Amino acid sequence: MTSQSMTDVLICGAGAAGLTLAIELARRGVSFRLIDKMAMPFAGSRGKGIQPRTQEIFEDLDILDKVVAAGGLYPRQRIYQDNGSHLDSDIVGQVDPTPAEPYQLPLMIPQFLTEHIMRGRLNELGHRVEFGCELLSFEQGGGGVTAQVAGLTGEEILHARYLVGADGGRSFVRKTLNVGFPGKTLGVHALVADVVLTGLERSAWHQFNNGDMERMMAICPLAGTDLFQIQAPIPPNAQTDLSAAGLTAFIAERTGRADIIVRMVSWTSDYQMNARLADRYRVGQVLLVGDAAHVQPPTGGQGLNTGVQDAYNLGWKLAAALRGAREDLLDSYEAERRPVAEAMLGLSTRLLDAQKQGRIHRGREVHQLDIGYRDSPLAKGLPERNAGIRAGDRAPDAPIRGAAGQPSRLFQLFQGPHWTLLVHEARLETMKPRPGLHVRHIGPSGDVIDTWGHIRDAYGLAPGECVLIRPDGYVGATFDANQTAKLGIYLARMGVVSLGAESN
Repeated sequence: MTSQSMTDVLICGAGAAGLTLAIELARRGVSFRLIDKMAMPFAGSRGKGIQPRTQEIFEDLDILDKVVAAGGLYPRQRIYQDNGSHLDSDIVGQVDPTPAEPYQLPLMIPQFLTEHIMRGRLNELGHRVEFGCELLSFEQGGGGVTAQVAGLTGEEILHARYLVGADGGRSFVRKTLNVGFPGKTLGVHALVADVVLTGLERSAWHQFNNGDMERMMAICPLAGTDLFQIQAPIPPNAQTDLSAAGLTAFIAERTGRADIIVRMVSWTSDYQMNARLADRYRVGQVLLVGDAAHVQPPTGGQGLNTGVQDAYNLGWKLAAALRGAREDLLDSYEAERRPVAEAMLGLSTRLLDAQKQGRIHRGREVHQLDIGYRDSPLAKGLPERNAGIRAGDRAPDAPIRGAAGQPSRLFQLFQGPHWTLLVHEARLETMKPRPGLHVRHIGPSGDVIDTWGHIRDAYGLAPGECVLIRPDGYVGATFDANQTAKLGIYLARMGVVSLGAESN
């Protein structure tokens, strides 16, 4: 007999995007199931770069220190010339942190280590991934989703308020919804392999035959492991031998070197590079995140990061919708994230074209710190505010002091699933306390002291101005301190209501 159960959210796919969403829901006490049809966790390093904006998210999720400890910075790239000489250079520009942007350099950590750390965080929060559990079918109705899943103990009928497809580029959820996935194949068939090899230093990212798409090869030491990652375009329909001996011969053929020996193969994949974007991110009670919504070439290290940020955007909105926020709050997920993916696809494709010419350079545009939502339906700002921080912008960090003199940062005040209201040199006596909102007063008599003027520099607030920071670290709204009624209406739309509001 098929068993039946209920939950608020069913997440299909336990990669980085699915894990981010699960952590976000777990922090908010939302019931969910996180399933993945794979019997074991993903063992490869397809996504190995963690961009600065994602590092900020990982700090909020309380995993950044573990990610940094497990990985490392990108090595310099070593480009070999035909005459056997080589030239070393930085892959990314060296930029120092600032008070507003504490993380400026991408981290390198193989995807399997990132996801291992994320699963550990999920376990700390009392949840786990259900591996070997496959979504067989689903249908919508009655304000929810009924799904048939098959796991280690047999088949089960699962009723959920929402289903989230985080199940990759070949998403079963997206295909079942009949959501279009237009785009193009980029004409590059490639292999990627994680291997143990000898003959190359671990201090450089070795690149051979740059600009020659028939002979190009990159061999990168994977930080935090004893592995190297091999990346190379290969001819369409090529039958490449992916054994240790086969890859050794492949390297020798591409580099002319017989001293590079593959000793062990940990993981391999060959794939066709695509740039595709789902027509829709939401159909009723079903939503798409990560590669289920967009796929792109690996140039620029954008894919995993964009998927994590999709889920980070969606998590608090799902929780708010389940608490009674207006249903159209969930529509803002697509409105905010789909344009980001569209721009990211363009960037990754441009970087791929540059790589084909042998002149790729990754600058600030890959860091994702400039992503914002000024055109979002959630962005509400003072009409006269044309300078300084704007609704929809990423909320900057700033070193501060507490009223007791202790050093702190704005990011520490933001950390957690709550909203944060920064009130500059004013009081909000008529603002009723409400669960999920932290109010902080900036000024000499407040609980946040802008000792070094970094809040002033980053936010440009006049006395009496307020900035409301969303749980995902973006500015939701700017208000004057005398506009508490408007602020209350805005918060109620987001599901943040004052105690006793229901009886008013």
